[in-house]
Amino acid sequence: MSIKAGVGLSKESDSNKAGQEACRAAIDEMGGGTPDVTVVFASVEHDQEEMLKGIREASGGAPLVGCTDAGEITNDGPAKGGVGVMAIQSDSVEFTTGIGKDIKAGAREAGKAVAVDVQSKAKEALRAFIMFPDVLTGNGADIVRGVLDELGQNFPVIGGAAGDDFLFEKTYEYHNDEVVSGAVIGMGLAGKFSMGAGVRHGWLPISPPMKVTKSEGSVVHELDGRPAVSIYEDYFGSEAEELRKEPLARMAITYPLGLKVPDLEEYLIRDPITVDEKGAITCAAEIPEGSEIRLMIGSKEKAQDAARDAAKKLMGDFEAVGTKPKFLLMFNCIAREKLFAQHANDEIQAVMNIIGKDVPLLGFYTYGEQAPIGGEVRNPEKISSRFYNETVVMFAIGE
Repeated sequence: MSIKAGVGLSKESDSNKAGQEACRAAIDEMGGGTPDVTVVFASVEHDQEEMLKGIREASGGAPLVGCTDAGEITNDGPAKGGVGVMAIQSDSVEFTTGIGKDIKAGAREAGKAVAVDVQSKAKEALRAFIMFPDVLTGNGADIVRGVLDELGQNFPVIGGAAGDDFLFEKTYEYHNDEVVSGAVIGMGLAGKFSMGAGVRHGWLPISPPMKVTKSEGSVVHELDGRPAVSIYEDYFGSEAEELRKEPLARMAITYPLGLKVPDLEEYLIRDPITVDEKGAITCAAEIPEGSEIRLMIGSKEKAQDAARDAAKKLMGDFEAVGTKPKFLLMFNCIAREKLFAQHANDEIQAVMNIIGKDVPLLGFYTYGEQAPIGGEVRNPEKISSRFYNETVVMFAIGE
């Protein structure tokens, strides 16, 4: 039984060459041969079709999943404008891939469709599901619900929402040779392996609790009977008109909304994206009517402490069964990269100091994250997968 993985990153401007270069480097680090699957995260700056062609050629047509991002993450730290590839080979893990299209027409339906597609191809029962959704076109939490509708409510779902270099315009998702938008890509894992996960954010509440008195899905109309945007007007003295000039997401990077959720140690973070003319805030996922929310604040110190805690939780999963990670996937919210700014690498290296600098790492800066509450992946009765914002999610596989 063995699991081999390698990571490659290319900053080559020619998209086809970038794909080939990153994939070949990943295969070399893996130890050569043909990958069982490749995972790809890349900038929207590239010609997406040409970049994938390069990877597929270099990998010998190995199955491929991935998406565009808001920055790549490898063992060397954060990068921008590049192509990151992880090549994985295993005689003990079965990887199956699939796609769910047209999130805009039905987010939950797209989530169920990708789970059905992946599960139908698997020879053995799935043990974990990795997903890359487009949340610019639909409710991220509903996509997760759709996956769970098919796989079961206590199934470990892990992933990150596609990005587009902080433009908030259009993302792309990859499945084999196909480049799509408005879709969710999935990869199922079956077979014999150990796994671990960590999930934390570190944001703290700064406002009194407020009640959501009117909301519809991901649109919050009123808080305590007032237009939702008043929470930002009250604290920052900004008029609603100013908050509409550019995506509220840019301002709310450090000041998101926190949703009180039972059984969750931290508040569940929700990113505000835009404000309409009536002061309603559209978020990256729903905030139910009647729920309690608070304005949150982030700091580099608390965020880095949270990342360390997530890494320690992940390693605890492996220590419990006497194994070590063979590769690590990281889904890290773009809000965290903006919070850390020029010190973003500090967070990555703090994590790798705990997990091991020799463990191949590929990740990306996301527009939302998916994982079980508390990173629980070992006790089925306790697994409850959710959609997050401004959170770091880590997932690793071992023998």
